[in-house]
Amino acid sequence: MSLLGPAEVRRLAAELDIRPTKKLGQNFVHDPNTVRKIVTAAGLTQDDIVLEVGPGLGSLTLALLPSAKKVVAVEIDPPLAHRLPQTVQEMDPENAGKLHVVLKDAMKVTQEDLPAHPTAIVANLPYNIAVPVVLHLLAELPSLQKGLVMVQAEVADRMAAKPGNKIYGVPSVKLAWYAEAKKAGAVGKNVFWPAPNVDSGLVSFQRHEKPLSTVDRKKLFQIVDAAFAQRRKTLRAALKGWAGNPGNIDELLEKAGIDPQVRGEQLSVIDFIRIAEV
Repeated sequence: MSLLGPAEVRRLAAELDIRPTKKLGQNFVHDPNTVRKIVTAAGLTQDDIVLEVGPGLGSLTLALLPSAKKVVAVEIDPPLAHRLPQTVQEMDPENAGKLHVVLKDAMKVTQEDLPAHPTAIVANLPYNIAVPVVLHLLAELPSLQKGLVMVQAEVADRMAAKPGNKIYGVPSVKLAWYAEAKKAGAVGKNVFWPAPNVDSGLVSFQRHEKPLSTVDRKKLFQIVDAAFAQRRKTLRAALKGWAGNPGNIDELLEKAGIDPQVRGEQLSVIDFIRIAEV
């Protein structure tokens, strides 16, 4: 197996006349050791069907293919999507048959768009849409059981944060609804071309064996959004608008066993579920 280094990344970009854009969040990894680290941390088996979002020029794709049964790469940029199979064929012909490329916006992907049911997501995600993409895919693809994503370091901290932490918020709670998340390492700026202005972090997650509750997810997420809309407010104040009748909020929270004077950042996903169930 051959992996892409700085020279190969720049050669492919020049061939395709690609100039990485902030709009698409394109920062191409050109360090083989980094992609090996990501694949190792993902804990893949030969039974896994991996979903990769934004494969770009194929740096991570080439590292994933030997470790999985299949790799389904979702790419929004047509030139990149069309070139990827050729790159894999040139650099790892033995595993080229495992790759399936889907030209699609990851935020609009459904199971019907994919050639197989993915069991894991492993991706270097564009910083500006990392959390929405992960939440969308977990909602749309129940076969996804685990994941490892590279995101902006600050976003990684938020995704894995626990109650009581000042960076704990909406991404933390919504991801916790689906899965148990934790930090899985740090990634510096110099492994990318072009180098971003911020460091990156790895977040791993494992979907819960069974749903935490049968409560309506949309209702739950509405409560979470309201609780964190103004972080400094107590739950009594933050949830007045959501409850419709402000006079009912104390009674509702009391039934849920929640102190009206606490703030959203002190509640676990289970606490939010209790409010939704009441």
